[in-house]
Amino acid sequence: MTTDHVTIEPSILYFGTPVVLLSTENADGSFNLAPMSSAWALGQVIVLGLGPEGQTARNLAHRSDLVISLPAPGQWAAVERLAPLTGRDPVPAGKPDGCRFEPDKFAAAGLGAEPSEGVRPPRVAGCPLQFEARAASVRRDVSGSFVIAEAAVSRVHADPRIVVPGTQHVDPTAWSPLIYNFRHYFGLGAELGHSYRSRTISENRPGGAA
Repeated sequence: MTTDHVTIEPSILYFGTPVVLLSTENADGSFNLAPMSSAWALGQVIVLGLGPEGQTARNLAHRSDLVISLPAPGQWAAVERLAPLTGRDPVPAGKPDGCRFEPDKFAAAGLGAEPSEGVRPPRVAGCPLQFEARAASVRRDVSGSFVIAEAAVSRVHADPRIVVPGTQHVDPTAWSPLIYNFRHYFGLGAELGHSYRSRTISENRPGGAA
C-alpha cells in the first residue's frame, strides 16, 4: 500500500536515537555530566555530535578522557533533570531560555558516580552500559554549527543482567536503550526480527534458532 507524503520543515531531526550521558573533566579537576542524543558507533569508535558552546565540547578539546554511559528507559527523568543545566559560567548566550549553571550535575540529577578504571571521569552509576573512551578527534562539522568528537572506546562495562551468559554479547532482549524521538523519551517495543549477522539468536525469538 502506498501513501501520499507531505513536505514539512521540522525544527529538529532527532528521528529516534539513543540517549547517552557524557562524563568529562573540567579544568579544575571536577567533572561535568551532560545528556546528548547525537551518538552512533563505528566499530570501537563512538561519534558524538556536540554543541560548540557547551562545557563538554570545551573539556574534550583540552582533556580527551570521557565516559559514555547509556541510561535505561526508567532513568529518563534523571536525564531530563540534566537537560536545562550547563557547566559553563556564565551561561553561554546560545543556550536555550531557562538554562542555568550547575557545578554538580550528578547531584542535581540524582545520579551517582562510580570510579572508572582507565580514564579520569567517573561512570554514571545505574546505567546498564558504560564505555570508557578517549576523544581522538574533536573538530567542527561541515556547517560550523556543531562539534564532532570521535571517541575510541577502551573498556566496556555492562550490567550482567543484559549479557548473554557465557559470552561477550549484550542480550538485545534484555537491554532496552532510552530513545530520544523528536524530543520525547521512549524505550523499545517487542522484537520484530533479527539481522542475518546476529550472534544472539534463540529459539524463542522471531526468526527461530541460528
